Amino acid sequence: MIAALTNPDQFMRFSRWAAPLLGVVAALLGAAGLWLDFIAPPDYQQGYTVHIMFIHVPASWMSLFVYACLGGASFIGLVFRHALADAAARAAAPLGAGFTLLALITGSLWGRPMWGTWWVWDARLTSVLVLFLFYLGYLALQAAIDDEQRSARACAILALVGLINLPIVHFSVTWWNTLHQGSSVFRQGGPAMPPVYLAPLLTLGLAYMAAFGALWLVRIRAEVWRRRAGALALRAAG
Repeated sequence: MIAALTNPDQFMRFSRWAAPLLGVVAALLGAAGLWLDFIAPPDYQQGYTVHIMFIHVPASWMSLFVYACLGGASFIGLVFRHALADAAARAAAPLGAGFTLLALITGSLWGRPMWGTWWVWDARLTSVLVLFLFYLGYLALQAAIDDEQRSARACAILALVGLINLPIVHFSVTWWNTLHQGSSVFRQGGPAMPPVYLAPLLTLGLAYMAAFGALWLVRIRAEVWRRRAGALALRAAG
């Protein structure tokens, strides 16, 4: 397994079947999660607004998880000059930006009826916005530098700096006063929500994870093919 994730040829063989398999798993879990969401009753406090949480919370989880993957791949690429790790980092950034944008949008949709406003500058929302800006900064820096080696080093350094924000996002609700509620799932004493809400939340969380895995593998494969095509073009020109 480790060789499949570090050797480009073995990775291409592994990802050829792993990506569609994860895609099927994501589709099945997504369908099951949406069905559980559909049949869940309205909450006694949030009403039907609670259904937004089943989309918002997994997106928030994934925004942090994908950035951790981006940071880890960037570290390996920067320190060990590993081309596949650099490809993995580049492939993860747009996906993480998408999850973070979804978390921000759905959070605003939930906040309007619950807080009476689309946005508040509290610790959690502001730190997630900073996370989104790190994603955008990574993508902008990548596009701004034509030399791939210089671009990879610069983007990796930016990604590693952005890792500082992850614990701030995670612990913001306990470190500072915030309107944002604390964790209802991963907490001491077990989840605080009833099973009828926990089931669709966790099912869609797994669906998001599988979808990310499938899309990440596909994007890394595309990056590997792009680099191989570029190398062949240089050889042909020389």
